[in-house]
Amino acid sequence: MSNVASARAILEAWRANGDDRANPVRFLLIDALDKRAAAYEGEARRLLDERVAQLLDAYRSDMERAASSDAPISDADVRGPLATLIADIAKASSMHGTSHAELLDYFRAVWSKVSAEKQLRDSLAQVPRNAGPLNSSSLVHRSLSLMREVSPGYLQQFLAYVDALSWMEELNGPTVTVAKEASGAKKGGRKKK
Repeated sequence: MSNVASARAILEAWRANGDDRANPVRFLLIDALDKRAAAYEGEARRLLDERVAQLLDAYRSDMERAASSDAPISDADVRGPLATLIADIAKASSMHGTSHAELLDYFRAVWSKVSAEKQLRDSLAQVPRNAGPLNSSSLVHRSLSLMREVSPGYLQQFLAYVDALSWMEELNGPTVTVAKEASGAKKGGRKKK
């Protein structure tokens, strides 16, 4: 039996026994990676099969360890850096009596301030060296600088709003552009006739 067939057989056997519930996230990761590997050949397939085999071994050893100690299987091995950071923040907040909401508000405020400062620096970088008084880049930078002097909090809110609008435009942008191009092509085609 090949490694591919045996990996699929192992996964199906674990699913039938209910072992897929021991760590559902990790099990689904292994299952998805095994299915994805089926679409490849050659060296890429070999590397994916090796990774699946490693994950199967780790899952098997976690199940054996949990069975011997009656302890739940931990996601610590598959957690990414963000999940680790969140867990560390939660641990620190519980030790210092700080709520998660307070920490979240603090990090939001810090991120907003850092983001606003970066955007202000970026707007200055857009201003040409010999920009005239009506240069659009110069006007934008002067407006943002004045806003920062008058009300830094308002500048942060304004830039967050502009970011959200920009994100929404990018999200909807390609379909609008395609629709405009398609209607322009129809109009252009009619004029030629």
